[in-house]
Amino acid sequence: MNPSLNLAVKRLVNAGPDHFAICVFEAPYPGARDIHDCVWSAELTQIWRKWQEMFAPDSCIDISPTAIPTTSNPLPNELLSPTSGQMSYTSRLMQHLGISLWRWLFDGPILGSLEYSSGIAAGQNTRLRFRLEIRDPNLTALPWEIMQREVGQSAMSLSQNILFSRTTNEVEPLPLRLRPDQSLNILLVLGEDENNLQLDREAAILEQTLSNGSIVGSHSQGYAPCTVKTLVQPTPQQLIQELETRNYNILFYGGHGSRGPDGGFLHLRPGMRLNGMELAQVLSHTGVKLAVLNACWGAQPAAVNGQATPCSSLIEVLIRNGVPAALGMRDQIADEESLTFIHTFVQALRRRLPIDHAVAEARQHLLAVYRFNQLPWTLPVLYLHPEFDGELIRSYEEGNTELPETSIPGMASPLPMACLRSAGITYKLKTGVTRIGRTTDNDIVIPQPSVSRRQAEILCRNTFTGATPVRTYYLRENSTYGTTWISSSTNNDWQQIHHQEVLLEPGMQLKFGSRNSHPWEFMIESS
Repeated sequence: MNPSLNLAVKRLVNAGPDHFAICVFEAPYPGARDIHDCVWSAELTQIWRKWQEMFAPDSCIDISPTAIPTTSNPLPNELLSPTSGQMSYTSRLMQHLGISLWRWLFDGPILGSLEYSSGIAAGQNTRLRFRLEIRDPNLTALPWEIMQREVGQSAMSLSQNILFSRTTNEVEPLPLRLRPDQSLNILLVLGEDENNLQLDREAAILEQTLSNGSIVGSHSQGYAPCTVKTLVQPTPQQLIQELETRNYNILFYGGHGSRGPDGGFLHLRPGMRLNGMELAQVLSHTGVKLAVLNACWGAQPAAVNGQATPCSSLIEVLIRNGVPAALGMRDQIADEESLTFIHTFVQALRRRLPIDHAVAEARQHLLAVYRFNQLPWTLPVLYLHPEFDGELIRSYEEGNTELPETSIPGMASPLPMACLRSAGITYKLKTGVTRIGRTTDNDIVIPQPSVSRRQAEILCRNTFTGATPVRTYYLRENSTYGTTWISSSTNNDWQQIHHQEVLLEPGMQLKFGSRNSHPWEFMIESS
């Protein structure tokens, strides 16, 4: 698991105009509680206004109407007007805003937190997972993805050492057992658009990208299998019914989107649209893990009189309502640009990369194709739920080998199953490995501080006695301090075990973490 650094930015209403607090609320080292107060400057207001004039004329969101630019004009001469050529001006404008945002965010002790966390990630030979939570609605419109430390260094979202995403903590909780899947199951929805031929072409390219035969040697190289179902301009009822009928883990939407409160709207067909809150509810309760919205404004908040409406961008609404990951476009994106991004992004997911890693690769590809001073690579905005590590497909290197969820070959009926029961709750044991521990990636979660992250495993083994099949279960103890106890069904003596493997018998009692904890009873169900 990648070490994580999470920052939150919040406006300090009572401290005066344009005052913000930047705080560290998660870091890969103990005692990380750094907080820094800063002021949004007139120079930042001016460069942001110039960015909107050049790249987002339909946005017009004022971060700080009170921060009036000074008459001395602190901006470099080449940014005062695009007199040195369009390509040079756009490049310098993008670079200047990126550096200004980086210096504003990583000031004082916050810079130390970033460098310390980056050093820990480098020492573990992995990337730092950086998540940014913007708690002021006006600031969500800013292109934080273009932040860069200085001239000559890559933007943060393009870094080879950092996985960049946004997040929010005001969310519905995720299911405790949100585990990686074995394949990509995608529902592709083509909504209303001015050029439906382009949507049909997009569907054909995406389906070709997802098909197993489109990548030479895909099976031998470990590409995840995929299925894709396409709905062309469905009604809202047809879309909801399809999501509720089949088990999808990804929703791709291509078509027209519009801004508004509660996530705005997706226009499915003429006269029929779906509200962002409605989409969020159906995605969360049907188990979709990733929503990819290839529509304009999916990551842009609605605004009234230059002020952003709180919690109004579609992808933020999805995350707040319990969708693990959402990817949208901050502004309008051309068809060729979006197809280039989707092609690279989906192939990275099929290679079992985490979602934020796959977005980084696709963003880098957009940069290579359309150059630094063009908008495409800056448009994708990724939100990840704070409880989600971004792993959509199980990695071969990280996952444990599982026994198949089937009965013994040749059996006319399955063998009886086993379960653990405690405090009136029954947990069925898997026919492979059932993992028990404190963290949510286990099959049975015991959220007690004395329980180890990987407390124990229950192994199911199928054997034969002559021609008679027999299923047996073993407890393998893995805890740090040997905090697992067992007691047979014939006496009340508790035996402490540590890093041992014990045959389980019906009626046997188990305790995890403490002798005073609730006992678990091992049971064999009737055939």
